[in-house]
Amino acid sequence: MLCCAFKIKASETRLEDKEDRIMGGSNKPSSGQTGGVEPPGAGENPHTDLSRVYSKDLLPTAGGESLTCKFFQELVNILMDYIFKSNERSSKILDFHHPHQLKEGLEGFSLELPDHPEPLEQILVDCRDTLKYGVKTGHPRFFNQLSSGLDLVGLAGQWLTSTANTNMFTYEVSPVFLLMEEVLLKKMQSIVGWCEEEGDGIFCPGGALSNLYSILVARYDFYPEVKTKGMCALPRLALFTSEHSHYSVRKAAAVLGMGSDSVQVVPCDERGKMISRELESSIAEAKAKGLVPFYVNATAGTTVYGAFDPLTAIADVCDRHQLWLHVDAAWGGGLLMSRRHRVKLQGIERASSVTWNPHKLMGAPLQCSAILIKKRGLLQECNQLCAEYLFQTDKHYDISYDTGDKTIQCGRHVDVFKLWLMWKAKGSEGFGSQVNKCLENAEYLFKQLQRRADFKLVFESKPEHSNVCFWYLPPSLRGLPPGPDTSRRLHEVAPQIKAKMMEEGTTLIGYQPLGSNVNFFRCVFSNPATQHEDVDFLLEEIARLGSNL
Repeated sequence: MLCCAFKIKASETRLEDKEDRIMGGSNKPSSGQTGGVEPPGAGENPHTDLSRVYSKDLLPTAGGESLTCKFFQELVNILMDYIFKSNERSSKILDFHHPHQLKEGLEGFSLELPDHPEPLEQILVDCRDTLKYGVKTGHPRFFNQLSSGLDLVGLAGQWLTSTANTNMFTYEVSPVFLLMEEVLLKKMQSIVGWCEEEGDGIFCPGGALSNLYSILVARYDFYPEVKTKGMCALPRLALFTSEHSHYSVRKAAAVLGMGSDSVQVVPCDERGKMISRELESSIAEAKAKGLVPFYVNATAGTTVYGAFDPLTAIADVCDRHQLWLHVDAAWGGGLLMSRRHRVKLQGIERASSVTWNPHKLMGAPLQCSAILIKKRGLLQECNQLCAEYLFQTDKHYDISYDTGDKTIQCGRHVDVFKLWLMWKAKGSEGFGSQVNKCLENAEYLFKQLQRRADFKLVFESKPEHSNVCFWYLPPSLRGLPPGPDTSRRLHEVAPQIKAKMMEEGTTLIGYQPLGSNVNFFRCVFSNPATQHEDVDFLLEEIARLGSNL
């Protein structure tokens, strides 16, 4: 661990010694000292002025070890300072500036690209300022997105992955990471409930792409000729998803050439769950119009309400009509790690494919998403094109580990190591406890809202997931009768509070309208660092910012 820290000031563009924040001790080793093995040349020129050093002076330049060490020590100091501040409740989540202000430049921070190289001291300043003007998504009071928090073991994995800088298409260039992916996929498939002989999958760039894979593979399973002949060889296909499902299903249908109109939207109940009898009716209606149903998307944890579709009932419908069942568990898949909450996904084992995003509720650093396919070998058959410059058949090792031909990409980022490392550090039980805590925070918020007259819950019943949806009622609206004028005025409350919230930067929460409900706040919990005091702060801050509306 680094034992000496530096503070970089943009206004002065120089490095100054400051109090040791990492170890908390009074000893201050010279710059360049680390807690481990001293690299070659690390003791030379400890006070090198980085204002006169450039990237060309670093490795692989001969003799660049000392400067490389110093540069990275200073960079780690910046990163550690950011991590510390992200965990300090008194620090801002956001130092907000409008786009034109950032584009024009602030305090020496410029987005413009130079023709001539800038010194490493300026590069470090740019690193510091990039973090300064961004959003601290690891802050305990950041509730804005489904993915939040900063898992330090996962972060260490991310750093190692970037250092390795390899690609996930063949065993010859990524032997360890590919084996880790296989282990993780098998583990996740077993947790879903598939038997050992079943299951395949791949890690890919986010839940939207995972959902696209599910439609791509399902269509190929029903109509393999689509791979060579295209959509002109197929009938008019129909897909089914709930009105509260993620928009990526409709986007995938458009991207895959079926058109967004091929997606039939199934009504939900008042809590946002797909109604299985409505699914049955929608299938019958589609057939009557000459469409050919082949795919149903069920959601386990909807984006806004956190609703879980009735998977067993939907699976029964799919069995009767011989349709592919995909479960989008991008947000809710983490509940499978909890013995207390996994019952909410009962029936997921009957799915033909599953999307699961560990970068959400499980807290893996972005991005980390898996598409799991029940029928082994189908993913390879659907996507392989056998490019000979990568996937030679006469290699001296087992070429089944050359997984690149399973994907629609060529190069693929290593997203598995951070999750593998986190799983080693926490164990399955640790993930379960983490998930439980997030849902406990949601229940605490729900109970606090029930007690307050200045807030109103969108749903009066206990939340299923860690989503809690509510309105703030400023004094000017309390006691007013329901009606169009009241709804119009209430619709304007959340955006105004959010604007003030971003400018002050003390906490962040999302809002949106949905159906007949005007703009409401949606608080989601996925950061295990969040405590009850942060929930209390959020409510008081909303009330403070909205009291005069």
